[in-house]
Amino acid sequence: MAKKVVATLKQPGGAKFAKVIRAVKTENGNYAYREEMVPEGEVKNVLAKKN
Repeated sequence: MAKKVVATLKQPGGAKFAKVIRAVKTENGNYAYREEMVPEGEVKNVLAKKN
């Protein structure tokens, strides 16, 4: 599962960003959380990736 939290990086004339947090399974079976800041238009593409 992944969560999308809208970041507060509002700059005049700048791109809007979203913070994507997902759980990633490690080699030993535990889960770790990976956070990324991506442009709002790319959120669906990032979540569609398996990594």
